[in-house]
Amino acid sequence: MSLISSAARAAEVRCHLQGNLAEVHASIRCCQRLTQLKIPDFISVTERGGETVSRAQLDRFHQRYIWAGRIGAGKDVLEMACGTGPGLGHLQAVSGRFSAGDIAPSVLQHARQHYGQRIDLHQFDATHTPFADQSFDVVILFEAIYYVPDAEALVREVKRLLRLGGRFLVATANKDLPDFNPSPFSHRYFNPPELRELLARHGFGATFFAGSPVPEDGPRQNLIRSLKKAAVGLNLIPRSMNGKRLIKRLVFGKLVRMPVELTTDDARYQEPAPISPDQPDTRHQVLYCVATRS
Repeated sequence: MSLISSAARAAEVRCHLQGNLAEVHASIRCCQRLTQLKIPDFISVTERGGETVSRAQLDRFHQRYIWAGRIGAGKDVLEMACGTGPGLGHLQAVSGRFSAGDIAPSVLQHARQHYGQRIDLHQFDATHTPFADQSFDVVILFEAIYYVPDAEALVREVKRLLRLGGRFLVATANKDLPDFNPSPFSHRYFNPPELRELLARHGFGATFFAGSPVPEDGPRQNLIRSLKKAAVGLNLIPRSMNGKRLIKRLVFGKLVRMPVELTTDDARYQEPAPISPDQPDTRHQVLYCVATRS
């Protein structure tokens, strides 16, 4: 072996060891963080495979995971707050390398039971993950940014994980709808101007989209919205998924079974529509953001 080849091999080994050491340090930091936290019972507000949901709710799951899969195709992808993991199989199939995790062991256990060793799963807080710097091209956070107490720390961690030009994909409920009902464990919801400002402070440029248009006005829809708004104001909406299931049955009629693992076979996919980052949106139920690390 030539001296040049030997030097190149030594440099490769050093980089490998340094990368492993960085992950060791991140894993220790992650474990220390978990011991400091009192983790809410997120399983009570998390959709699980085998349970019934409205067809519109299932369509929202398909929309966000197909959308994310197209952006993350062939890339190194991480899903934070993956819940019970309905979209993990699809993301792994289209990604170059894929990892995922959640803070709640009771939630993560459902994903582990279904996927076994197929998916690289971890327990972590979204502000302290067990991965080395610049490990990913895409980081995903769906319907969970409002559960993170420190959004600034979250965005700092995402920036640490992403390579230059990497993308942070966010989907969140639209708080500016008149009948909006916040989750019992939520801290803060962001609309487009607020989320753009948060991301800009950490060097991200952001574009915004929206999905699940609000049904057109009509006597039935107006009545449903009025009743929901009143129920929210009087704190009558059940706090758990089990409690909400009866209401969904009454409002939406026949429910469908939530699959443990989503496929695209029966997906009714509609591309999220571009929206302005300068003002709140009042026409859609779900907001999407693509934030690019500059």
